[in-house]
Amino acid sequence: MSDAAQQVEQRSAELKKELRLADLVSIQILNVIAFTWIGTAAQLGPAHLVFWLLAVMLFYIPSGIVVAHLAREMPLEGGLYQWAKLRFGPLAGFLVAMNIWLNCAFLFPTLSLAILQMAAYALGPQAAWIAADKLMILALSFVITCGLALVAWRGLTIGRWVNNVGGLGFVLLFVAVILAALPRWFGGSATTAPVSLALPALSLMNLNLLGKMSFGALCGVDAVAIFAGECRSADTSKLIRRSIWASAPLIGLMMILGTASVLAYSRPDTVDLIAPGIQVLNISFPRLIAIAVAILIVATLAQKSLYFSIMIRMPMVAGWDHLLPPWFSRLDERYRTPVGSVLFASAVIMVLTLTAITGAGNQESYQLLLNASLLCFAGAYLVMFAIPLVARGEKPGWGVRVAAASGFVMTLLFVVLSVFPIVKVDNAGLFAAKLIAVIGGLQCAGALYYWRARRTFAARQPPAAAG
Repeated sequence: MSDAAQQVEQRSAELKKELRLADLVSIQILNVIAFTWIGTAAQLGPAHLVFWLLAVMLFYIPSGIVVAHLAREMPLEGGLYQWAKLRFGPLAGFLVAMNIWLNCAFLFPTLSLAILQMAAYALGPQAAWIAADKLMILALSFVITCGLALVAWRGLTIGRWVNNVGGLGFVLLFVAVILAALPRWFGGSATTAPVSLALPALSLMNLNLLGKMSFGALCGVDAVAIFAGECRSADTSKLIRRSIWASAPLIGLMMILGTASVLAYSRPDTVDLIAPGIQVLNISFPRLIAIAVAILIVATLAQKSLYFSIMIRMPMVAGWDHLLPPWFSRLDERYRTPVGSVLFASAVIMVLTLTAITGAGNQESYQLLLNASLLCFAGAYLVMFAIPLVARGEKPGWGVRVAAASGFVMTLLFVVLSVFPIVKVDNAGLFAAKLIAVIGGLQCAGALYYWRARRTFAARQPPAAAG
């Protein structure tokens, strides 16, 4: 394990060191925050406060504890990939990297649709058609993918500023939503009571919402560790831990107060689940809604730029271990970024987008991609939480073990209720079968590719000298 870690550190020395504490905090905000989750939580009514607190205590804080522990033990470029590889073996590491890569890739086909929906929201009902125009979706996807690829090629020299602008954009929007709701809170004119300490009834629906508000809304703390080899610090693990504890209170407050602000303007059954924050601002400041939507679009593009950065690093580090062709890891001489990985990610994103928008039933395709994305990431998180519990070479304290067990259970809850949905779908059995087939098929394909790659690499090694 020590030799493998040293090899990763030697490879990381070739990368540019760009990231400081503020940059890691922005990465945390971008990789965790999403407006859609406060709309999901608002369906609980004022009892959302209890569920957010449970989600924070049972998943978010435990995930921060586990990531901080593993980053202290293994502050290596690639983050969770390296942790799984060094503790569970290279096959586990490869499948984790594949699932993280797929999680990001599956999210991109929804990007252009989401941006066009936001634009239609700002432009009014007469512009509703643009969100359903497949040619426009495809053209916008091509332009966005080219732009993100250019930023990724230039590396974190530019990428970190994109992340910082996007993180600031999300914070400003949440602050605007909260400030807009304050007069209703204190004036007693809130449509729904913003918060309550009453515990909702225990039901499958509420457990489903708790799973979404924990793993779905608060996963992503591990992202900063993926860039461990690109941090400007003599103590990378300390920098990562500081970014976690600096961003966690801000993110928790944004989610809780953001949900309460939505309820100040809406009943649980009338919340706009796609853009709940924009719904609030449209009621409060209708003349400024175009500005708010523009900020949200910029923040969303920055978020996807971060996902692209994560995508290109997974093949790079897997290539270091000879699990992918060398061109995935070959760095640009000037910018020190893996150009082959950038081009491959761009091509896959366009293929997925084209597949998702063609033919009938494209909404079902989008929903399947979204669920498959989260389930791929959940699989990687189950491995992460299992490391302190059962992995070789691990001797964590009881606090880390309790945190890992809590995070594992909450992630598993999310997986079970996502595969077997209790919300209304056209055919629950078919929906579950499709998800199981997609996720299971991907894992089998990944394992088969891994064994083939290992045999190919072994066959190319010169025979050991006799004697």
